[in-house]
Amino acid sequence: MAGKKRKPKRDYDFAITAFRVVQEATEQPQVEAKEVPPESSIDRHAAAVALGRLGGLKGGKARASKMTPEQRKESARRAAKARWAKL
Repeated sequence: MAGKKRKPKRDYDFAITAFRVVQEATEQPQVEAKEVPPESSIDRHAAAVALGRLGGLKGGKARASKMTPEQRKESARRAAKARWAKL
């Protein structure tokens, strides 16, 4: 649904919530607390992205090569029907 207004996401992290409570209690100006991920998680994330991309690049071709011509036609027919249903 386009144009649907949503509530902003709440932070459920205890440290961030405590930080905001202290700011409000001491009447300090609101400052956003920034979360910084650990350095090692960034490296692991990049590696996961690279592996996922490799699998995604060859996944469709590998799947199609294992299908019979009739199965490929049926798959294409369902995909086209799904695309046209969105319009």
